[in-house]
Amino acid sequence: MSAASLTGLLGIDVPIIQGPFGGGLSSVALTAAVSGAGGLGSFGAHHLDPGSITALVAELTSAVPDGRPFNVNLWVPHPQEARLRPAPAEFARLRPLYQRLGTPVPTSYTPPPAFEDQAAALLAAQPPVISFVMGVPPADVVDEARRRGIVTIGTATTVDEAVAVEAAGLDIVVASGSDAGGHRGAFLRPVAESLVGTFSLVPQVVDAVSIPVVAAGGIADRRGVAAAHALGAAGVQIGTGFLATTESGASPLHKAALTGPDARITVLTRLFSGRHARGIINPLIRELAAEERNVPEYPVQNALMLPLRRAAAARNDPGYVNLWAGQSAALSQPVTAREYLAMLTADDANRFTGV
Repeated sequence: MSAASLTGLLGIDVPIIQGPFGGGLSSVALTAAVSGAGGLGSFGAHHLDPGSITALVAELTSAVPDGRPFNVNLWVPHPQEARLRPAPAEFARLRPLYQRLGTPVPTSYTPPPAFEDQAAALLAAQPPVISFVMGVPPADVVDEARRRGIVTIGTATTVDEAVAVEAAGLDIVVASGSDAGGHRGAFLRPVAESLVGTFSLVPQVVDAVSIPVVAAGGIADRRGVAAAHALGAAGVQIGTGFLATTESGASPLHKAALTGPDARITVLTRLFSGRHARGIINPLIRELAAEERNVPEYPVQNALMLPLRRAAAARNDPGYVNLWAGQSAALSQPVTAREYLAMLTADDANRFTGV
């Protein structure tokens, strides 16, 4: 499908979506800046409770200029997650790291908010666009979004997942190649069987579905935008590049890492959350490399690591925090979101955007 099919459906000027970031990396300022400049700004809300989601949509509605559309993202949970609890040995395993960073060993576990309650709150708040990763949302969620006039976006890491997204009735599919930073959203097969690069994934998805396809993963400059167009994508979703911009919620140490030489090498790791995610290699990843297969699943590992990440961030120590980044992170620029969007739509990319 053409770029016009995507921009018309979303009500945006240029077919560029800012990738949603979870865990506090999203910001209202970034979402508003991207939407205000003609793209689709996004906010990752998977860590928020229903009340916070209601407040978030109200804040975004006020912050995004001229009634422009914006997107709020949720994670679709895997069936077993609600039953998981940490074992005592898992607290003990990380005791040396807690002590090293001077933070108390957690004594309790609070599960994340229930997806059903998050989705109900988000639908009631009625943002213009809702996107999903990690799976296909239940049919009643998709049906209610359509009834309320909310555009829905699903995320796929394989062709089969893209077909499932279309079959579920979602309006748009993001084809997320293994080049992408942050968490891998594979849901039909294990991550190891779902690592398809963007250049291989996008044209196959374009051939397999009839809804607009958005290319994601390893796209960070106007050359990547033009390449996505050549592959048949109707638009692009860019995460890491926007994470490096002035308005993002990433810490100064994270932004510095994205624009430094270490960003040339990234790795998939389960160590920070229990799910595979791509980030810049740091001392913690190297130290615990042998534990990759042994750490508990999300959300347990995420809860166990959260105190360590917060303590390291407070000390401005990049050695123990998750520095999420895609494989084109080294192309990131420390500029404002509006400036970055203008760079993405210049020169060769004009053939894609139609401007």
